[in-house]
Amino acid sequence: MATTRTAHTVWEGNLLEGNGVVTFDSSGIGEQAVSWPSRAEKANGKTSPEELIAAAHSSCFSMALSHGLTGAGNPPTRLTTSADVTFQPGTGITGIHLTVEGQVPGIDEATFVSAAEDAKKNCPVSQALTGTTITLDAKLVG
Repeated sequence: MATTRTAHTVWEGNLLEGNGVVTFDSSGIGEQAVSWPSRAEKANGKTSPEELIAAAHSSCFSMALSHGLTGAGNPPTRLTTSADVTFQPGTGITGIHLTVEGQVPGIDEATFVSAAEDAKKNCPVSQALTGTTITLDAKLVG
């Protein structure tokens, strides 16, 4: 069964001096302020489309990796994933770098890295971002 999640943004003013508020409608977790300076310069307590993509990508990748490891008989104890989304004004998103550290009993580093590469390739957010270069560092810990 398909699901749809919804958020909306109200933007006021021009790009450089205006500002907006993103509301997370489906979850009801609240609102976050956005602005051009928070996107292209310092965050200053506001979010950006790139930070929202980073959140979506790190969580989707973690779920995909957990699923793949579990399906192979090696459920993870813990996965810690960060996603760095690089934005260049005038160009757009120029790359995404995923970093994952995993505690997975019973596997070696090569098996973990292979599972992480598969998750990078196949998680739905990665697939939605196929026009962007996605890189990965994966490390087995503990």
